[in-house]
Amino acid sequence: MTTNGGAEGAAVGFEPLRPKLMRVAYRMLGSVTDAEDVVQEAFIRWMKADRTEVREPEAFLHRTVTRLCLDQLKSARRQRETYVGSWLPDPVVEEENEDDVTLPLMLALERLSPLERAAFLLHDVFGLGFDEVSETIQRDPAACRQLAGRARSHVRTARPRFHVEKQRGFALAEAFFVASRSGDMKTFGAMLAADVSLHADGGGKRPAAIEPIFGLDAVIKAQEDLTPLFRKHGSKLVRFGFINGLPGFITIEADGEFSTTALDIEEGKITAIYVVRNPDKLRHLH
Repeated sequence: MTTNGGAEGAAVGFEPLRPKLMRVAYRMLGSVTDAEDVVQEAFIRWMKADRTEVREPEAFLHRTVTRLCLDQLKSARRQRETYVGSWLPDPVVEEENEDDVTLPLMLALERLSPLERAAFLLHDVFGLGFDEVSETIQRDPAACRQLAGRARSHVRTARPRFHVEKQRGFALAEAFFVASRSGDMKTFGAMLAADVSLHADGGGKRPAAIEPIFGLDAVIKAQEDLTPLFRKHGSKLVRFGFINGLPGFITIEADGEFSTTALDIEEGKITAIYVVRNPDKLRHLH
């Protein structure tokens, strides 16, 4: 293929778009490493493209990234069928919560077909018109509307219903950290909703509950079982932050590895706890 503008100019033009492309790829795939690989492949294709034929570079790159993600999702689904224990997306930690694509919504997206997921994200989250969505996923606009509509109905209950103010969220996360590590079960239980759930992702590489734990009593019992370990070895707090849009914290545990804990909070009560311990999903935190 021919190129234009030189490799240096093409690279300079690509870099400001890289964060946006990463957001698209990560929300499609739920994996930081896979998203980085997809964006890098899009960069390589951009460098090889005949850029004289590209009127809108950002739209071109959005299409490229989305199509690469659709290909990737086929193999990702097979991998998750054999995944050990609960699968959670790689934790992305930010100081501010400026996105409504929270962890529960990302889990709901996992239940969609790749095309439904793409249509929903491109239209409902990233604001693309259905004509552009159509060109991106190579389905006619009417089909794209149907795909997005079906997706919307499936994920409606997972969309954020309560905005948690930053300081309130971090205060609850701090109280949760102290109570869970000290063994103060009275305080710990008071923070939880009656239908609270606990989801832990160790990927078969670190100890974690294989199945989600549901209900107040069961979650308290699970935490009580961990109390002797925390008392003996401690748990080093690294920082608080928004983890996939939810208040939470990063810790270093007894084995020297990172863990992340994210808390879904509704009306002042914790309704879900998400813990990622799989070291493959935490490498980028270093």
